[in-house]
Amino acid sequence: MKNSKKYVKQYFEPSGVTMDWTKKTSIEKPPVWCSVDLRDGNQALVIPMSLEEKLEFFQLLCKIGFKEIEVGFPAASETEYELCRALIERDLIPDDVTIQVLTQSREHIIAKTFEALKGAKNAIVHLYNSTSVAQREQVFKREKKEIVDIAVFGAKLCKKYQEEAEGNIRLEYSPESFTGTEPEFAAEICNAVLDIWKPTAERKAIINLPATVENSMPHVYANQVEYMCKNLHYRENVVISLHPHNDRGCAVADSEMGLLAGGDRIEGTLFGNGERTGNVDIVTVALNMYSQGIDPLLDFSDLPSITQIYERVTRMKVYERQPYSGQLVFAAFSGSHQDAIAKGMKYRVDRNVNEWTVPYLPLDPADVGRVYEADVIRINSQSGKGGIGYILETQFKLVLPPKLREQFGYHVKSISDHEHRELSSQEVYDIFMRDFVNLYEKLNVLEAGYQEVGDKLKGKIVIEYNGSAVTVDVEGNGRLDCVSSAIKQVTGKAYVLENYVEHALEGKSNSQAASYICIVSDGKPYWGAGIHTDIMTSSVKALVSAVNRML
Repeated sequence: MKNSKKYVKQYFEPSGVTMDWTKKTSIEKPPVWCSVDLRDGNQALVIPMSLEEKLEFFQLLCKIGFKEIEVGFPAASETEYELCRALIERDLIPDDVTIQVLTQSREHIIAKTFEALKGAKNAIVHLYNSTSVAQREQVFKREKKEIVDIAVFGAKLCKKYQEEAEGNIRLEYSPESFTGTEPEFAAEICNAVLDIWKPTAERKAIINLPATVENSMPHVYANQVEYMCKNLHYRENVVISLHPHNDRGCAVADSEMGLLAGGDRIEGTLFGNGERTGNVDIVTVALNMYSQGIDPLLDFSDLPSITQIYERVTRMKVYERQPYSGQLVFAAFSGSHQDAIAKGMKYRVDRNVNEWTVPYLPLDPADVGRVYEADVIRINSQSGKGGIGYILETQFKLVLPPKLREQFGYHVKSISDHEHRELSSQEVYDIFMRDFVNLYEKLNVLEAGYQEVGDKLKGKIVIEYNGSAVTVDVEGNGRLDCVSSAIKQVTGKAYVLENYVEHALEGKSNSQAASYICIVSDGKPYWGAGIHTDIMTSSVKALVSAVNRML
């Protein structure tokens, strides 16, 4: 590409950081989570949510477990003001949930913001103004001191209204476009605000450090967070909040590294909705922690239902490969992957293992409301015998012998490849029943009678072959041997009965049995299966099915 030289570094690397956070290998506890779906997320929708849709979404967020929810910019639009009032007047805010509202540093906007919060038991007023070099030079055309004056003006007004308010009002400040701001200046303006608010242990202030535009690698953002943690006044009484956007596709990494570097709180959205490439996806960050043994204190145990509500009210779609929540993220089409997953699942059951170590699945799908059989093993032309066998065993109680599993696997893959589509579990089962089980198109055993003569059996077998019935008298070591001898006489075909396996169909109310038989003719194996309430009858049907496949 020809124009790369026009892009210059728009971030600042802070001095004096030790990067001690890089020595940590995991996040030890969940942050405070703040959903900004109803504000940051909603403003990025093609069709913003209606009031009732916002109320439904708010209740969903409460159900998930969010304790801080940004509900809008009440002074910016009547709709957002109405949402704030509806939540308060309809008494929809749980006592342990704090609503958050956004405001610019302008007197009438701050006044309208606090007016919108009348009657709220717990609220956060989020004050912001832009501080980056690009914004100062190109948008506001103001010097640093003038930018600080804007923040100080708003901070004083917020403090005044906070002291007059009846409810528990906390204050938050964002140096918007923080990542494009000189670290020394970001600390200066935040400290100017903190010196006015004078936060205490009982009423902490929030300093939010937004990657309004993600313009550096994640470790640089983390270093900026570390710098702020070391240079803010009243640090022990300040909650450091992170608000990463996803312009470089690194918002999750920004969040995780930022938490390691000293962050206490994350502002983000479900599934990463937001301006441009979106906000950080809180579902991913939370479940990343969960998969490392940390309870995120958010409940995503029914992720499909959460996804359904989200897609309905936002009119957005969750991408099929979205971590944890996408339709295909637990799906395995590759034969080797399917085989490893199936064996890993069996290993857990056989050894009664509690720890989750199944290959290719970083998280137990059941923990987020997904179904193994429907979501994990998916069948197409790339699938293998392990996955196909797993489906038949777990869903339909058919435990195919390994060689039959292999032969049937190739059969299914051929059908999928020919039709150029994925096959459902039910279709896989139907193919097995159609092409391998209880076959009698060319040959069938109509009747069979046996009589013991010493250590042998004599049998009178009635066989239908190519539309004609033939009665054959035979002698053999057992009933199956007798039937096999009769079939060879009638058809004139030579074969060797090589493999025979049977099992009960567990979970079936009619106590059926399944039998699997392999015959070899001219060096080629042919498998058949039989299902019947009588185990001997099922074995005969399996043999007949194998012969029909040979014929």
